[in-house]
Amino acid sequence: MIATPRRSVRPQRLKEGDLVALVAPSGPVPPQRAAAAVDVLSGWGLRVRMGAYALGRHTYFAGTDDERLDDLNAAFRDPEVRAVLCLRGGYGMQRIVDQVDFAAVKADPKLVMGFSDITALHLALWCETGLVTVHGPVAAQFDKGPGSPTVRWAYKALMTDEDIPVVADPNESTFRVRTGGRAEGTLLGGNLAMLAASVGTRHAPDLTGAILLIEDVAEAPYRIDRMLTHLKRAGWLDQVKGIAVGQFTDCADEGRTTPEDVLAERLDSLGVPILGGLPIGHGEQHAAVGLGLPAVLDAEAGTLWVRGVGR
Repeated sequence: MIATPRRSVRPQRLKEGDLVALVAPSGPVPPQRAAAAVDVLSGWGLRVRMGAYALGRHTYFAGTDDERLDDLNAAFRDPEVRAVLCLRGGYGMQRIVDQVDFAAVKADPKLVMGFSDITALHLALWCETGLVTVHGPVAAQFDKGPGSPTVRWAYKALMTDEDIPVVADPNESTFRVRTGGRAEGTLLGGNLAMLAASVGTRHAPDLTGAILLIEDVAEAPYRIDRMLTHLKRAGWLDQVKGIAVGQFTDCADEGRTTPEDVLAERLDSLGVPILGGLPIGHGEQHAAVGLGLPAVLDAEAGTLWVRGVGR
């Protein structure tokens, strides 16, 4: 059994009859994709409440800053709500994250799931409250169908307390990014662009002893280089135990240097185990894993084991 660090706060796993809140703290959501999320969650025996502004639109956001924040905080404050699932990433979480009601989160820890732009919320909740969250699909991606690997991984993370093994996939472009060894630590991280954007903010996490998860989408190799170099210069990578490399989707350009070349060159000098090829991120199918939980990265075996999220 992997020991849980004293600092982390594990929410309770979902059970049939629990109420789930769907919110859109970042970009706008197509109504049909939100409806697919409701269908899947209802099929799990859960009750679903759509945020008042979840299907709204204001420029490139799902509502104004105040509207998106109101939905998010209403879900955190409602004692009946047992999970807060973000419908979409995009952009916008950073604009409201400092006004999240962290006192409500501390008083009543709930499951929170999302990825991409939602990394800003994961970082804030960890730094402010120690809450364990789920780096997993946004709920709009439940339109992949209840039998899809993405939805099955989400079910395991939200509805069970089982540990989650993720196996490096030779079909993933980052599979060749690997440095041998084995590391144990707390899994933290998420979207690389959002991690870099958090340098210098109050929600820059202490990565001492951590296994850092990184993934991204639509970033050219030179931008990946710039972001990793930024993290290195900021000292973020000085004390990490290992690097879990997820999917870098649609990141190739017309040059000869690939995203994988950049990842290998920038990370190898850290001298820690590195495992690429993990199906976590913006790929067609992707795993859901807990952030803030003990994890074991074994680059020799090609596996990342993460403790179950709910208790």
